[in-house]
Amino acid sequence: MKLKSKVLFLCTGNSCRSQIAEAIVNSRLGDEWEAVSAGTKPAGYIHPNALRVLAEIGLDHQGRSKHTDEFRETPFDLVVTVCEDAAEDCPVWLGQGKRVHLGFPDPAKASGSDADVLAVFRQVRDDIAQKVPALLKQRTV
Repeated sequence: MKLKSKVLFLCTGNSCRSQIAEAIVNSRLGDEWEAVSAGTKPAGYIHPNALRVLAEIGLDHQGRSKHTDEFRETPFDLVVTVCEDAAEDCPVWLGQGKRVHLGFPDPAKASGSDADVLAVFRQVRDDIAQKVPALLKQRTV
C-alpha cells in the first residue's frame, strides 16, 4: 500500500487561500495527498466567504486556523506558500519538505459590494482548484 504524500499550505493568516487549498486537495486528491494548512500569524478563524465559496462547489470544510509551529516537526513532501506578493508577510518555512511558491491574491482584501467580494473569493478558489492539483500531480512521490 502506497503512503500518501503530505503537503503543507502556508500563508500569513491561514483564513482564506491556504484553507481553500487544504480543502480542495483533501477532497479531490485525498487518495494520494494529505493536506494541512497553517499561518505565521493565524487569524484564529476561517473567513466565512472562504467557507461559502467552498460550499458552492460541494466542499464542507471543517478546518481551523493553525500556527506553523504545530507542524514544525512534521515531515512534509512539499510546502507551498500561497502569498501573492513579496510585500505581504509570506512566511519562511524552517521545517522539512521541498518549498514551492504558488501565489494567489488575498481575497480577504477585496472591497466593494458583497457580490464584488464574493466574485474575488470565487476567482481565487477557481485558480487554486486549477493550479494546486496541477502542481501536486507533477510532484507525486
